[in-house]
Amino acid sequence: MDDDLQPMDRVARIQADWRRERPDLDTSPQGVIARLHRLAGHLTEELCVVYGRYGLSEGEFDVLCALRRAGEPYERAPGELAAHTMVTTGGMTKRIDRLERAGLVTRRRSDDDQRGRIVALTPSGHALIDQAFTDHMRNEHRLLSLLTPAETEALEGLLTTWTSRVEGLRPSDGK
Repeated sequence: MDDDLQPMDRVARIQADWRRERPDLDTSPQGVIARLHRLAGHLTEELCVVYGRYGLSEGEFDVLCALRRAGEPYERAPGELAAHTMVTTGGMTKRIDRLERAGLVTRRRSDDDQRGRIVALTPSGHALIDQAFTDHMRNEHRLLSLLTPAETEALEGLLTTWTSRVEGLRPSDGK
């Protein structure tokens, strides 16, 4: 389908409403931001289906992946896990507790600092995350197959650039 002939999507309808109601405002950023927001919701939903097949939440999946990526002996301190995941340090304890109850990780005192803890994958956690990550990659390939390889490459470049610039900003003061 020719891009110029695509039907008006939800975001375009919202922008049209705002142009009618507030013609004094430039709503063009919504064309990108709102679509990314909607897409993120759809992608999260699609990704969580795979995590759910393994009894994992998105954050738990992320923690197991961080441990698996650590290489042998597949362990990290909780602070390291927070730095290597999208999970905050505050949410880390709850996730580790649940993963430990499920027999997927263990905790032990650090050899270097007896006050510190080390979280490690168990053999069953290792097997589970290897299988779950394989399915996760298959799912991500499926989702990206909706774009051409050139579109995927261009989008990755744009998102990489934009992410690095946004992450360099200070939080907005609302102005």
